[in-house]
Amino acid sequence: MLKDSTKDTARGTFHEVRGAIKGQAGKLTNNSDLEADGIVEKITGKIQKKIAQVEKVIEKS
Repeated sequence: MLKDSTKDTARGTFHEVRGAIKGQAGKLTNNSDLEADGIVEKITGKIQKKIAQVEKVIEKS
């Protein structure tokens, strides 16, 4: 079974990649809403990865 920190890291990476794709799609189609959604999702992924780092520190304690 995977640790919570590992799961959050994977989810964070997924959201970052998905956000980058959405952002590029928004730029290419000139859709500012889609581009904004991509930026938000990418930031969400980065936050989730930071949470995973904190969880790893707590798990080691």
